[in-house]
Amino acid sequence: MSEGMTSPAPLPPLLAVHLEPLRELCRRFGVERLEVFGSAAKGTFDPATSDLDFIAQFRDPQEPGYCDRFCSFADAAEALMGRPVDLLTERMIRNPYFREDVDAVRQVVVQL
Repeated sequence: MSEGMTSPAPLPPLLAVHLEPLRELCRRFGVERLEVFGSAAKGTFDPATSDLDFIAQFRDPQEPGYCDRFCSFADAAEALMGRPVDLLTERMIRNPYFREDVDAVRQVVVQL
């Protein structure tokens, strides 16, 4: 790591424990890459109150059924994690200030 860079915060235990089931959800719903941002990526995650913020890159987003896959993946991730999940895609991050904040902390959770 070069000088001045900090290492990313470790994944919260809730994510680490559910890594393999998250991979399986990604396979089932066609998510090629799943990243976490927000409190879970910053190291300020509170298991009692925090939600999880994800960015998903779906395989073949032009393919029919994309909306169903998106919504079903979000619902399944919430059920798995037992807490609210905010799911975004790259195209949904339009505000440059929000993008800057997200890009500063985002971490890959699953890469298929």
